[in-house]
Amino acid sequence: FFSVCAHVGLQVVGWISLSLSLSFSLSLTQTHSCIASTAPADCVLHLHLQRSYTMATQYSTVQRFDDTLSVRTEDGWPSAKRRYVRRDGSCNMLLRHIPEEWVHYVTDIFTTLIEIRWRVMLLIFALSYILSWLGFGILFWIIALAHNDLRDPTNEPCMYEVRSFTAAFLFSLETQTTIGYGSRGMSESCMEAIVLVTIQDVLSAFIDTFVIGIAVAKMASARKRAQTVGFTSCAVINLRDGHLCLSWRIGDFRHNHMVEGTAQAQIVRHTVHTTGKVDITYKDLRIQERDILLAVPTVIIHKIGPDSPLFRMSLLDLRCEAFELVVTFTYTDDSTGILHQTRTSYTPNEILWGHVFQEMFRTTRRHYRVDYALFNQTGRVHVPEISAEDYHRAKCSPRLKHSPRLPKAPTITVEHASGNENEIEKDMKNDSNTLKVEE
Repeated sequence: FFSVCAHVGLQVVGWISLSLSLSFSLSLTQTHSCIASTAPADCVLHLHLQRSYTMATQYSTVQRFDDTLSVRTEDGWPSAKRRYVRRDGSCNMLLRHIPEEWVHYVTDIFTTLIEIRWRVMLLIFALSYILSWLGFGILFWIIALAHNDLRDPTNEPCMYEVRSFTAAFLFSLETQTTIGYGSRGMSESCMEAIVLVTIQDVLSAFIDTFVIGIAVAKMASARKRAQTVGFTSCAVINLRDGHLCLSWRIGDFRHNHMVEGTAQAQIVRHTVHTTGKVDITYKDLRIQERDILLAVPTVIIHKIGPDSPLFRMSLLDLRCEAFELVVTFTYTDDSTGILHQTRTSYTPNEILWGHVFQEMFRTTRRHYRVDYALFNQTGRVHVPEISAEDYHRAKCSPRLKHSPRLPKAPTITVEHASGNENEIEKDMKNDSNTLKVEE
């Protein structure tokens, strides 16, 4: 067998070596033919295009918003194009060299079993039952062997109808699961077997309680309930009451609502220095009406004021920034009373300037009808592409206070629903309502 495997391996290595040599020879032939037939500049262009085609073919599967993509710059330090919090709410962290990692997992075994996958948990539970049956079966077989029950059938046995290891295993299984077929049982002449049966009964009760408790806690996990509360796929910046505001929408997809909820938002920036040091800074955003009852989808609003980190940021600055808007919603479910938290993040490319969320409500005689098909839909509005600081200065300026180019809030008119972000940005460049501030 090993000789056959070695022969096959040598054949594979030979074919790989032959393929590499042929490709290298073909590349050299193309290079020499290019040098002989064309000008040097054309030859360099040909080789450059060939290399670009190879790189494009090799990296054509990289997605735009890949959370696991690790890009390294020319100076060797990683770039900042990565998420701190993924769209599903999980943190994009890889922990290494944790001291006594397995000790922490074992000491907090309850939380560990709740966080692992279902298939791993079911495998652990099955092994706990099988190993307990097998272990006590071995002990019963040793007791029967020491009591000479396997060799002398006329002897008064410790356990009836236990004459082999298979019978001892079946006796252990029937004892722990309380099957009680009736053919096997205990006798009063063996005290160690009676003590062992008592210990097995107590241990089986502990195993059953532990398995049922973990299964119920895992099914009632807050992570599953958090998946039914969602944020919009993008955030928007528009005018509200004469101020530039950043807003996003959150909705509950279940009919039973939560008792109370609190919305929070932070601007997360991470800077990589040339020495390799990474600085992560957090800046809280002040939210209007942060305590809400999420019976219907609600728009969370942050007014871009002087205390906001977005106050001096225009549309051009926003597209060049490398921060992350992390939003959370912490609430208590009224049916279970469990505290939950839903979170997501938005990059500057996912913040649409000059957009508003489409209305989702329709009133009937008895109900408010909510159309979740419009949950992520936005519409274009006329918003100046300058920063909130410049807009506030222009609005307070005597010469520009009554300018017709200054949008009057709250008269916001929706032009069309957003379908593609690239098309929207092209339209905004063509017919934007940009306000030029005179110094």
